[in-house]
Amino acid sequence: MSEHILKATGRSVEGKGASRRLRHAASIPAIVYGGKSAPQPIQLDHEKTWLAQQNEWFYSSILTLEIDGKAEPVLLRDMQRHPFKQIIMHLDFQRVDLNQALKAAVPLHFLNQDSSPAGKAADVVITHELNEVTVSCLPKDLPEFIEVDLAKLAVGDVVHLSDIKLPKGVELPELKLGKEHDVAVVMAKHGRVESEETSEETPAEVPATKAAKKDEK
Repeated sequence: MSEHILKATGRSVEGKGASRRLRHAASIPAIVYGGKSAPQPIQLDHEKTWLAQQNEWFYSSILTLEIDGKAEPVLLRDMQRHPFKQIIMHLDFQRVDLNQALKAAVPLHFLNQDSSPAGKAADVVITHELNEVTVSCLPKDLPEFIEVDLAKLAVGDVVHLSDIKLPKGVELPELKLGKEHDVAVVMAKHGRVESEETSEETPAEVPATKAAKKDEK
């Protein structure tokens, strides 16, 4: 678990007007909740936070939030952005108990796809059905990402959740729900096969429809 530090200050004034004034002052209104403490309104510097949120770890790692000098481990749980401006409107952070397991979404990094047998083959479509997975682990074991090695991926292969090699101490809760939850993560198919399957799924015109069209004439 890498240490990523965000500095914040507490705020006593809440409401839409106060939040608007904060944004005009290049700050982001936010809240920290969870654990045994009451929810705490805070504010962060927009420019520094904007730069931090461009990194993948901002969304999937334990963050050290320094509030008026006091450090708390947290996870980002929600981010509200302006619909078209490069502005973060609000952030929600959840406190983390370092001694309790947590659930978090972790991105997948796909390796060696282009050099795999499927990647080298002509007219083969490789699809990523999932780009992240939800893991369960202690905070100290939370990975920033999980690597999926596709070096041996061949045409017709399907990589399932159960095929992913997980770091020590990390589990996939989805797999405990039954075999039907062992969904596909990566698939490699011939492009022609995919086209044929798509055409087969297109519903043919039913007689009733044809009859209706004749009546319209």
